[in-house]
Formats: sequence, structure tokens, C-alpha cells
Amino acid sequence: MQLTNFTDFGLRALIFLASLPKDELTSITIVTETFDVSRNHMVKIINKLGQEGYVKTVRGKNGGICLGKPAHQIIIGDVIRSIEPLQVVNCAPEFCHITSACRLKSALAKAKQAFLDELDNYSIQDMLTDNSELLILLQRV
Repeated sequence: MQLTNFTDFGLRALIFLASLPKDELTSITIVTETFDVSRNHMVKIINKLGQEGYVKTVRGKNGGICLGKPAHQIIIGDVIRSIEPLQVVNCAPEFCHITSACRLKSALAKAKQAFLDELDNYSIQDMLTDNSELLILLQRV
């Protein structure tokens, strides 16, 4: 299963924000530069993560972004469920004429569930714990 770039960069942004000292604000520009992604794309990602409660946005002169909840409470499987379009294949009868007899859709549904069940075992904090190399790459040591 391949995640969209939207979800990929969303997870990276959450990891970056989790690497900051508690409640420290940063800017979308800094996150954008860290991962070399377009600012417009990152604005959309941060907006969606904010709507889901994973990111807190503060407007104004001293504004910025930070995690919306503690990193250990941000479960990766939940993040993916909330921002990733999880339809593996299009089984609509108008799209596929074998849908009524197809066993593939059931197998793919089970595989998708196993994928998410595994990611439910990890939080954003787990990505940082005892990972000094990552903190160095994020320039947070």
C-alpha cells in the first residue's frame, strides 16, 4: 500500500513538530524548507491536520504552528485514517463488472485493515524516542 504525498508529508510534519520543545511554535515555512515541499501543499496539509486536532495554529505576529496534542497521543494509524483516502480499489458496480463475484476486494480490505492495525501500535512519539540520528537530521540536538 502506498500513501499519498499528502499523508506522507503530513506524517513528516507531525514528526518535525514533535521534535520541538513542548508548545514551541514554528512556521509552515520552516516545515516546508525542512522537507523541500511546496508551501501551498504544506499549507493544505497543516490545515487538514489542524481540522483533525493534530496541529494547533496560532494566528498573528507571534503566531505559528505546534502539535495540537501530546506526541504520544497521536497514533499513526489514526492519522492515516483521518487524512488518507483509503479506497484501495474501485469496486463500484458501474466501474467494475465483476464486483458481485470478486474475492479480491475482500482480500484487499483485510490487508488494508492489517496495515492500519500495525500502525495503531505506533505514535508520533515512538518515531522520536531514542532516535538521535533523526533529531540531528531535523537539527534538533
